[in-house]
Amino acid sequence: MRILYHWPLDPLSRQVRIVLGEKQLKFQLEPISPWKITDEFLALSPEGRPPVFMNASTTGRTVIAGARAICEYVEETNSKAPMLPGSATERAEIRRLCDWFNHKFCDEVSAYIMHEKVEKYIIGHGKPDLGALRSGRDHLRFHLDYMDWLLEQREWLAGAQCSLADICAGAHLSCLDFVGEVNWKDHPRIKEWYQMFKSRPSVQPLLSDQLPGIIPPRYYANLDF
Repeated sequence: MRILYHWPLDPLSRQVRIVLGEKQLKFQLEPISPWKITDEFLALSPEGRPPVFMNASTTGRTVIAGARAICEYVEETNSKAPMLPGSATERAEIRRLCDWFNHKFCDEVSAYIMHEKVEKYIIGHGKPDLGALRSGRDHLRFHLDYMDWLLEQREWLAGAQCSLADICAGAHLSCLDFVGEVNWKDHPRIKEWYQMFKSRPSVQPLLSDQLPGIIPPRYYANLDF
């Protein structure tokens, strides 16, 4: 039995969900609140944050914490639908972009916008700080311009095929899109890429995610938006 401990609007958890979907692996979702970590969860991951993946069988169990480790484990143990395709140089570019989105993008964009619009609401820490939101939005424009530049040269972010780089980027943008923070009309090339990404069967389950009190835009789940 495969179990993924996740939080629905965590881009790292979403990346793992998409990779498991791309590999057509059956798994069970166990929601974990990042703000209400139990001792049982800490026993699985001393870091105390999702995602955590457990693969249990009659011969034992494997527990892996962290999106990068989980995604590469799934990639290495399942040959279907390669998420790190190509030569060593091409795989290095995929990994570089994964780090870009999971570190630089996360620190400069998600850490501001998602914290102000989602986390503060959930934990009851008051209204969003407009200065922090402005900073996150300014950085988002820079990152979208960079994505535009990449997509001028490539069909997908890292090359000719959909890869883990697209999954990382798409997971982050899907969370921002949930709170209406992506200006698609100013970035038609990225919108076209995101429509291709969004139409993948592995991404469909994410479009029905819900959080109490936070309503996504009407177009959020639409493939043609």
